[in-house]
Amino acid sequence: MLDIRWIRQNPDEVRAALAGRSGAQAHDEAITRILEIDVERRALIAEGDGLRARRNEVSRAVGVARKEGRSSDEAIEEMRVVNSQIGEVDDQLREIETESDGLLQRIPNLPDPSVPVGGEESNTVVRSWGEPRQPDFEVRPHWEVGPELGLIDLPMGAKVAGSGFVAFRGPGARLRRALIDWMIDLHVEEHGYTEVSPPFMVNQDAMFGTGQYPKFVEDGDAYELSRDGLFMVPTAEVPVTNFHRDELLEGARLPISYVAYSPCFRREAGAAGKDTRGLLRVHQFDKVELVRFERPSDSGAALEKLTGHAERVLQLLGLPYRVLLLASGDTGFSSRKTYDLEVWAPGVGRWLEVSSSSNCGDFQARRAGIRFRAAPGEKPEFLHTLNASGVALPRTIVAIIENGQQADGSVVVPEVLRPYVGTDIFQR
Repeated sequence: MLDIRWIRQNPDEVRAALAGRSGAQAHDEAITRILEIDVERRALIAEGDGLRARRNEVSRAVGVARKEGRSSDEAIEEMRVVNSQIGEVDDQLREIETESDGLLQRIPNLPDPSVPVGGEESNTVVRSWGEPRQPDFEVRPHWEVGPELGLIDLPMGAKVAGSGFVAFRGPGARLRRALIDWMIDLHVEEHGYTEVSPPFMVNQDAMFGTGQYPKFVEDGDAYELSRDGLFMVPTAEVPVTNFHRDELLEGARLPISYVAYSPCFRREAGAAGKDTRGLLRVHQFDKVELVRFERPSDSGAALEKLTGHAERVLQLLGLPYRVLLLASGDTGFSSRKTYDLEVWAPGVGRWLEVSSSSNCGDFQARRAGIRFRAAPGEKPEFLHTLNASGVALPRTIVAIIENGQQADGSVVVPEVLRPYVGTDIFQR
């Protein structure tokens, strides 16, 4: 969440930064109203302070009058009036603060100056790795090959849960489990992350802390258990970032880096009918998530490191990929700078996103109340949070099936996964 003091002191800079965001007009109107409320709020606070000071004076006068045996009826009546006025001011203050908080909660993070301005068309490829495969046979899409090899069962998933849910079976189920185990081992052993296993349901405070509440919920994308006040996790970023909610960490502990597996649940209500074949867009999917807590001075370099850790997964799997720097209008709500990793899928003839690596600055830390003290005795400040998919499974499995596909329909298993899968090829 943005700092109201920063908005007050830098309104033009805030407006300019939000101009490139999706929904820019609504954000500009919200900033205007927030600034109006800020003026009203400070005026009401000053009025309330004046009334309380007057109440204290009257209270002392009542005490003196009673001590001297004089009538205090007039002063008591004035105190009653003043108390009533204080109550009215407090009610007005609560009302406008509630309005201001509601507006602030819906304003996205400010993009980093290095982020291109514009929508999806302004996303920039900053580097690529590997060459897209060009075999001498027609590579078929995963939704044809996967079922033939007994890896995925689309009808079975739809039968028990509906469209957008997928079942893996036999070697496909083993591949799914292998990817999770191998990625966690890689990030722990090679990249130094601490493995954690979070709950797969979270409360509203957790969703608010990372920025999924209220927007993600209001957009209809969250799976909500209203009876229990819980949400199915849309990403492990939510519970893991909130592990340190409302904490003051000692600077010596930073950076803190966690890796976690979770299933992820997203209705994606606004994406109905878009890219829905096979594993391209599903409502439940597996993901290994990387979360970092950093000093503000280190978060820029940490984003590059974090992105490199996700890239390492794709390199070891031998999957051609490219890194995109997202433009301001395509950057997620809580992020100030995001890189997307896209793998090449020759069967569908497209680049598919398998990871987003984001620096959220202090945006989430403010919402979740996560601070650190740089050194003993120094003033606490908000730290920076970062997260990345390290990586998401469905489209990674798509890329493995389509890039490893052979002319006879079999699929070669990436070498790093063979000890986990127990075979070097999937075949009929």
